[in-house]
Amino acid sequence: MSVATQSFEFRAEIQQLLNILVHSLYTDREIFLRELVSNASDALHRLQFEMLTTKDVVDPDAELAIRIKVDKDARTITVSDTGIGMNHDEMIENLGTIAHSGATAFLNALKEKGSISTDIIGQFGVGFYSVFMVADKVSVTSRSFRPGDQAYTWTSTGSNSYTIEPAEKTSRGTDIVIHVKEEADEFLSEFRLERIVKKHSNYIAFPIYVGDKVANAQTALWRRSPREVSDQEYLDFYKQLTYDPGEPFLRVHQVSDAPVQFYSLLYVPSTMDRGLFQPDYEGGPRLYARKVLIQEHAKDLLPQWMRFVEGVVDSEDLPLNISRETVQANRVMAKLKSALSSKLIGEMEALAEKDPDKYGRFWKEFGRVLKEGATTDALNRERLIGLLRFHTSRDSEGWVSLKQYVERMAEGQDEIYYLFGEDLKSIARSPHLDVFKSRGIEVLFLTDTIDSFMINAVPEFQGKKLHNGADAELELPAGKEPEPQGEALPAEDFNALVERFKKVLGERVSDVRESKVLTESPARLVSPDKGFGADMERVYRLLDKEFPAPPSRILELNPRHPLIRNLSAMGDDALVDQVAEQLFESALLLEGIHPNPADMVPRIQALMEAATRRE
Repeated sequence: MSVATQSFEFRAEIQQLLNILVHSLYTDREIFLRELVSNASDALHRLQFEMLTTKDVVDPDAELAIRIKVDKDARTITVSDTGIGMNHDEMIENLGTIAHSGATAFLNALKEKGSISTDIIGQFGVGFYSVFMVADKVSVTSRSFRPGDQAYTWTSTGSNSYTIEPAEKTSRGTDIVIHVKEEADEFLSEFRLERIVKKHSNYIAFPIYVGDKVANAQTALWRRSPREVSDQEYLDFYKQLTYDPGEPFLRVHQVSDAPVQFYSLLYVPSTMDRGLFQPDYEGGPRLYARKVLIQEHAKDLLPQWMRFVEGVVDSEDLPLNISRETVQANRVMAKLKSALSSKLIGEMEALAEKDPDKYGRFWKEFGRVLKEGATTDALNRERLIGLLRFHTSRDSEGWVSLKQYVERMAEGQDEIYYLFGEDLKSIARSPHLDVFKSRGIEVLFLTDTIDSFMINAVPEFQGKKLHNGADAELELPAGKEPEPQGEALPAEDFNALVERFKKVLGERVSDVRESKVLTESPARLVSPDKGFGADMERVYRLLDKEFPAPPSRILELNPRHPLIRNLSAMGDDALVDQVAEQLFESALLLEGIHPNPADMVPRIQALMEAATRRE
C-alpha cells in the first residue's frame, strides 16, 4: 500500500447495513446493473447542467455515454461513464454516504418505515452497494470534470473497510471495476448484460454501450408528445410490449404535470385471453421512475379490475422504498391511480359513443371485468354503469345499454327488469318471461357469474330500480292487460290439482298456488320473500363452494294451460304424479339449479312410453 493510500474502517452498524442490502433488500441480483447505470445517468445529467455555466471542463468534446465491458479472463465487469466525476472529498462524501451520514439513523429509519426517500437512492450509497451481491471486490476510479482535480480510486471488498488512493486517470468520469464472484458467472456475458439493460434501463437518455454495441433505445416513446408519435410507432411498441400480433382496442398516451407529474402509454389489448382469471396472473403496467424500470407489474397503479391494461407509467414524483423495487403507498400514488383510471374510462366512453360496433366487440372481450369494476370500484361505479351492456328479450344478439333500455321503457314502467339464467337460450325459454312478453316490457338477460354480485352493487340507474323478473310478488305497471289464453279450470278442480301436487312434491316446495302472471307456460318456480335466490345458489355451485340449503320454493301453476287442464281431467291416474314430478324438475332445470338433470331421464322415458302406448 502506497504512502498516499488512505484506509477507512466501516463501523459495526455499516456491516449490518451491507448485509441487509446484499442479502435481504433486493429480490434479484441483476438489479446491481440497473443501480450502477442509474447512477451513471445521474452523473451525466449533472455534467450537462454544469456545462451550461462552466466552460472549463475536462474532455469537453467527449461523448456523453455509459460503457459496459466484460473481461472473462480477469473475471471483471467495467461500468464507465463520462459524467461529472468525483474528486477526493466527493468520493468520500458519495461512496461513503451510508458511513458518512450516520448508519444508525439510517437503520432506524429502515426499521421504522421500511423505506427511504428517493434523494438517497439517486446517490452513490444505497444503490451502489447492491454491487456486492455479485462482487467480491469493487474499485471505483474517478476524475472530476474540474481540470485542476486529481483522480482517485476507491476500493472495497464489502467487508470492514475501504481505501482511497490517487489514480492516473486522465479522462473525465468514473470507471467501476467489478470483480465477479464465482457464483455470479452468469453476469460475465455481454448478452446477459445487454438483456438487463434493455429490461431495466432501455430508456435512459444516454447511449449505453455493451461491448461496441448500443444496447438501449434511449428515447422513451411515452415521454414524447403524442403529436410526434406515429400510429406505426405506437403499434410497434405495443407488439414489442405484449407480443400480441393483433391491434389494441385502445391506446391512451397521457403527459401530465398536475395533479401528479407523469408520462403514461397504456393499451387495451385485442383479446382478453391472457390469463386474466388465473390465480397467479400478474397484471399491471410497467412502472418507471426517471425512465428506469422499477416494477414489471405495478398492480397498485390501476384498480384491480383494470388488470387487462398493458403499458408503461413513468413519474419522477413517486416515493420509492430503499431498494427502488416497491412504491410507497401515499397520496401521490392515489392521485396517479385516479388520473390513469379516469383517462382510461374516458377513452372507453368515447369509443362507446363514436363507434358502437367496435365497442360491442370490446365489450364481448372485456365485459366481465367491467362488470367486476361496477361491482367493486365505488369511485368509478357511476361511469362504469354507463358502460355496461346487456342482451335483452328485445335484442338477444346485440348489446343494449341501460340508457337505451330506459329510453324505450313501456308506458307507465318505472323499473328495470332482469332475469338470471345459465345461458341466453335458457332465459329465452323461461316461464318468467310470459308476463313481460304479453305486456311488451323489455327484460335484461344476465348469464355471467359476476352478474349476481353486480346487481347488488348497482341497485338502480337514473332513479329506476333494478327488479328481478322472477320475484314471487311481482307487481307490473298498470296498463292493458293481456287477453286470457284458454279457459281457466274451475276453482274446485284447480284446487284439487294443487292439493295433489302438494302431496307429490312434499317438502320440496313451500307452497303450490295459482300464478297471476303465466300466460304461455304451465308452471314456474319462485323464491319466498327474502329467500336464498336461484342466482346466488348458482354462483355458489359454480365456485365449487358449499351453500346454505335453500328454502323450499313456491311452485306456481297456470290454470289456463292445456297441460294443467289435461292433468285435472285425468283424475286419480298415477301418471299425474309423474307429470307433477317432471313439471317441478323441468322448472328447476330452467332456473339453472337442478342438482342432477340426468335423474330425469328414467321418468321422461316412462312418460314417453305412456304417451305412445296403444290401448
